[in-house]
Amino acid sequence: MAYIAPIHRPNSVRHAIRLGLFPDEPECLVVAKANRLETWKLDDTEALAHTNTQYVNGTISMLQRLRPRDADTDLLFVGTDRFQYFTVGWDPAKGRLDTVEMFYDVNEKHMRDSQSQDKCIVDPTGRFMVVLLWEGVINVLRMHTVKSKRQNLNWMDQVRISELFIKCASFLHVETGHPKIAFLYQTRTEHPDCHLVSYRLTADDKNTEVSRFEVRDQIDRMEIEDPGSALLIPVSKGEEDQKRYLSRNAASARAQLGGLIVLGETRLLYYDDAAKKKVETALQEASIFVAWAEYDVSHYFVGDDYGNLWILEILLDGVVVTGMEMKKISIISRPSCLVFMGNSTLFVGSHYGDSQIFHVDIDQGTIELIQTLHNIAPILDLTIMDMGNREGEGQTSNEYSSGQARIVTGSGVHKDGSLRSVRSGVGLDDIGILDSMGNVRSLFSLKSYGVAKTDTLVVSLLTETRIFLFGPTGDIEEVDNFKGMIFTEPTLLTQNLSNDRVLQVTPSSVLLIDLESGVAMSTWRPAEGEITNVSANDQWVLLSVDGRVLISLRIGQDLVKNEQNNLSDSDQVACIHLPPQYPSIGVVGLWKFGSISIVDINTLQPLHSENLRRKDDNASVPRDIALAQVLPNDVSGPTLFVSMEDGFVITFNVSKDFSLSGRKMVVLGTRHARLQLLPRPNGMYNIFSTSEIPSLVYGSEGRIVYSAVTSDDAVCICPFDAEAFPNSIVVATETEIKISVIDTERRTHVNPLPMGETVRRIAYSRAERAFGLGCFQREVRENEEIIISSFKLVDEVIFKQLGQAFILDSSPRVEMVEAVIRAELPDSYGSVAERFIVGTSYLDDGSIVTAHSDKRGRILVLGIDSEREPYLITSRQLKGACRALAVMGDKVVAALAKTVIVYSYSEATTTSAALSKLASYRPATYPIDLVVEGNIIAVADLMKSMSLVEFTPAADGQPPKLTEVSRHYQSFWATALCHVDGDEWLESDTQGNLMVLRKNTTGVTIEDKRRMEVTSEINLGEMVNKMRKVTVDASDSAVIVPKAFVGTVEGGVYLFGMISPRYQDLLMRFQNKLADVVDTTGAIEFSRYRSFRNEERESDGPFRFVDGELLERFLDLDENKQETIWCASVPEAAPLSPALLSPSGNIPELFYWCRKKDLKLPNADSLRRPSDPDPLNVITAMASLTIASRALARGVSRSTTCLNAARTLSTSAQLQDAAGSYSSPFKGESKSTKIPDFSHYVNKGTSNTNLLFSYFMVGTMGAITAAGAKSTVQEFLKNMSASADVLAMAKVEVDLNAIPEGKNVIIKWRGKPVFIRHRTSDEIDEANKVNVASLRDPQADEDRVQKPEWLVMLGVCTHLGCVPIGEAGDFGGWFCPCHGSHYDISGRIRRGPAPLNLEIPAYDFPEEDKLVIG
Repeated sequence: MAYIAPIHRPNSVRHAIRLGLFPDEPECLVVAKANRLETWKLDDTEALAHTNTQYVNGTISMLQRLRPRDADTDLLFVGTDRFQYFTVGWDPAKGRLDTVEMFYDVNEKHMRDSQSQDKCIVDPTGRFMVVLLWEGVINVLRMHTVKSKRQNLNWMDQVRISELFIKCASFLHVETGHPKIAFLYQTRTEHPDCHLVSYRLTADDKNTEVSRFEVRDQIDRMEIEDPGSALLIPVSKGEEDQKRYLSRNAASARAQLGGLIVLGETRLLYYDDAAKKKVETALQEASIFVAWAEYDVSHYFVGDDYGNLWILEILLDGVVVTGMEMKKISIISRPSCLVFMGNSTLFVGSHYGDSQIFHVDIDQGTIELIQTLHNIAPILDLTIMDMGNREGEGQTSNEYSSGQARIVTGSGVHKDGSLRSVRSGVGLDDIGILDSMGNVRSLFSLKSYGVAKTDTLVVSLLTETRIFLFGPTGDIEEVDNFKGMIFTEPTLLTQNLSNDRVLQVTPSSVLLIDLESGVAMSTWRPAEGEITNVSANDQWVLLSVDGRVLISLRIGQDLVKNEQNNLSDSDQVACIHLPPQYPSIGVVGLWKFGSISIVDINTLQPLHSENLRRKDDNASVPRDIALAQVLPNDVSGPTLFVSMEDGFVITFNVSKDFSLSGRKMVVLGTRHARLQLLPRPNGMYNIFSTSEIPSLVYGSEGRIVYSAVTSDDAVCICPFDAEAFPNSIVVATETEIKISVIDTERRTHVNPLPMGETVRRIAYSRAERAFGLGCFQREVRENEEIIISSFKLVDEVIFKQLGQAFILDSSPRVEMVEAVIRAELPDSYGSVAERFIVGTSYLDDGSIVTAHSDKRGRILVLGIDSEREPYLITSRQLKGACRALAVMGDKVVAALAKTVIVYSYSEATTTSAALSKLASYRPATYPIDLVVEGNIIAVADLMKSMSLVEFTPAADGQPPKLTEVSRHYQSFWATALCHVDGDEWLESDTQGNLMVLRKNTTGVTIEDKRRMEVTSEINLGEMVNKMRKVTVDASDSAVIVPKAFVGTVEGGVYLFGMISPRYQDLLMRFQNKLADVVDTTGAIEFSRYRSFRNEERESDGPFRFVDGELLERFLDLDENKQETIWCASVPEAAPLSPALLSPSGNIPELFYWCRKKDLKLPNADSLRRPSDPDPLNVITAMASLTIASRALARGVSRSTTCLNAARTLSTSAQLQDAAGSYSSPFKGESKSTKIPDFSHYVNKGTSNTNLLFSYFMVGTMGAITAAGAKSTVQEFLKNMSASADVLAMAKVEVDLNAIPEGKNVIIKWRGKPVFIRHRTSDEIDEANKVNVASLRDPQADEDRVQKPEWLVMLGVCTHLGCVPIGEAGDFGGWFCPCHGSHYDISGRIRRGPAPLNLEIPAYDFPEEDKLVIG
């Protein structure tokens, strides 16, 4: 049984809208992020503040603003990807936002999806709405006019329109009260043309009857010269002083405000439908425009596909439009939507990069970025790395146990492309900013005389010291003098001592100061030189002078020099540390030899020394030291931390005699980390490390964990437990000092690293300490789009590029990176060497020389030289695009366009090698992903789910071979694949479904054993692009065992795991009960939201799958609901024991809640309440990345009792594959809401027409858009054709001798009927006499046949897919009984709603009397 929970919630923004939801408040911004509605409001700084999040049981696909008549607030209309709709509005009785009504469509799955970017449009009054969901069909709705129902929508009608391929739609601004609508469309998908047509929406004066959208209902129709036009902007009539005037003379009429702007790639068109006048303007720079927002009646913000923000200005002479201008004003993220919020604030919502808020002043021509909302969508690839456990004895076998594990994603598109480091971390909540201050070197906190809490902050700068005093109420004062302390030098150390004394050390002196009198009791100065390093405790000061002399001072009534050790030229002191818990020793880091010594503080004689340099490091030196008790005394002794100059931190276990053992290493950055001790109760410490990646170091589950801290810019910190700011810390950055509190709740920490290009593939090499990236960059040169692919090596910490990029240049072809993996392969000496393997594809544009036309991609093997620069070892040309790669031992496995091949690899020299084909396997259609487990290759098929293939090496004179051993036989448009465990596999598809499949090893027959069975399934609501397996050691009592991380197109990162069998029934009951109780906006059922759904079948709900996102909401419920759910879920006899601990070892919040409520549960005495955490203590048991983030930390702690599947049917492992096993969840219409009836337009079959395109654009490619995608998609579709053996089976041979003249036969080909008619000479003459120009779909008869006597056509009506009747109709050909379409003897449409002629399949006459179709 499976479990899925978000680590990082989706943050892609595809839809946003401005509206007035709240009474007596300014309009707010509503943003849709996958299944969340977020409300944002403008604050006093004109930035947007997040105020509310509401969850929806569905993926949001549309937002619109509705305005009921005489209402003070707007309604928010929301639609989901499953055609469920609802409205949200202010409920004055409840004093909050609430769902007003909800309805859904029962027939949507039988129709083809519309490709229009406008799925839902509303007229300027906010009362009429048109929904475009399917090709050639629109739904018209309006706000009720009846007073008692004015908050409700009234479904008016569903209308068939002749414009099938709509690009964009918009209402026009009208003064008559009769709404008009305009469509921008093209006549055929393959025909690059563009037309504009406008209609009146209603047919009567009262707007109660919907227009039929026939020719007589048209207002205007025209062809648009620019075929790339894709946006319509309706222009309002303007203010009172801009009202249009009427011209009785049509010849003298001029275009005025109130028309429509058509945005093309090369030109702008303004059309005034009232005056019937056009104004056209050519663009100085071509572009592809994707989003717009109105600033005022004559100015509009426009965003393009390349991330440019433009201002479109309508040039006016009064109200007369004289022209238009486009001016580029800024670089932004590639926008999905633009929303102007007023007050000069512009919101840029992006799916392809970060969303942004700008302050725009059009009059001054200025624009300023004031806020960034980070987004890691779309995730094109991800990998997992662990910067801990790098070396040493006693390393744990759990790869991700150090807390330094992170997920690195390739996110964003084109210039918004980036690498994102996703870690589980501890949050820093800023309380306030003390001062803007740079060059801070150190921070120290002190207590004044007679004060119980910290009240003094000492800030050491480059050349001076500044001191701030904090009052009990939070007032802060900077002082010019304080107790005789030195201000004119930087402070190296200051701290409170016993007996109300303070120690201050500067480069020139050591002062012992009496706090009460403010007098220096003792001063010590070096005879020559300066103090360079110092540390102190209550009894000793240990310091170095010029790094050459080590001196100890005893602290008594005075400062007394105790011992001196002259290092002369043999070495230099790099750092010093006196551990607070061990006052008799000091730790000294030495520069020259890169070593440390533990010395007796009294004699300065070494007790133990250790060389710290690695085998590959001859220069790094220790720069900071901390020795403290981090783990409990009963678990371990003290731990020594040494921060090295190159960013490594080395740790040792310290024994009672101060000998060192158990050396381990982690990476915290590329420069040395500063280590600050943070005291905890019971004599234990946490350590705050500041570097490029600040970390909090603490003990958990008997190990040391390094947890990311959400403060990337921290330079140094100090603890600061002031009366006004209890349990705080002071953090210095490069520019300011702020007071913060460490949040005890773990968060997901995302660190963005812009790349400026699409990072399509990522492979991590631990040995090289680097990532291999497959990238492509899009440039526009002289109005031509150029794509450049490359392989790059970047550093694992700061992602700085190493060496030169390896450019993939196969000119004149465009070469695209498809796959990048890291591999260990034998080199020319037989040793294992680190290699990167790159798979590519060629994108032909029709101008490629024929000599290369049979090559569709290649495999490259790259090595890394001593300068850490990639170089080519070998390259192999392929006849198919290489979509995926894997390694099986020393062999390379490649998924090509139509086959899977295993290659042997043999290196001759360091720059030459051979890839030799060993065996091949042809999948059902097109392999899209590969996973190798042992000698089994799992192949994800583009359309036919997955198969398991076994590789058998050569033996007994037989060649190597690949044999299919198991297959899942359902249609399933796969996107990613991952091995779970044993015979179980996880697979995802284009519609957001996740399935766990298992090889049926217990099947009775051979056929049963070959069939893979479904053991769990759920709909995630987001398409998965990549899955990465993780192996985590879990205890026997673990509820969930993490198995994989999942990255989605919407920017979600999820943890997938398997649930222990002992908790499955409990968790199934719990989830089901919780789903019944949890309220969500829109009132959509949880089971419907998470049910598996594709073209073949739809389930009743998730099957044996637990949704961690739902479980997290349990703790947000009120206590009564919590108690009801728990009592209904857990039988009285249910065991509750220490085994029900979460993987982190803590008692879960859920079980503690049960005990607090005194619920009667067995073994409840075994539960204990966790001690209340001190914010500085940060919780002893923080989970590592595998159970990280707020969502997961809470979900997994609940996982203890809250983790699994959706239906309480049984725990049986098998789900029936038959479509008949599932009944539709659409049980009928609500009594209060009329459901649109689409039965008149039902297609009895299913259509996959746009799946190839959407899969390629969003899933595999994720990136290339508009004009740049045209040739790419065409080439990809060529490569995605079925393999040769599939095509062979898809061909049908017909004996023509069996068909008499004048007769029809119908055969089945690829599941479709094919009409074959042996025509007579009279029928041929009749077909040729028709005036082709008069036809709806003009086509001569000779263009439809190869031999005049034989007519071969698909028997599928081009209207909605019915099967026409032969020898019928008004034209002697075929008649469709569903809706009355008439076809002539050539199969051409002559009358009725069908838009096109009957389709001609591919066929041939190999012999005189034989026909082969296919």
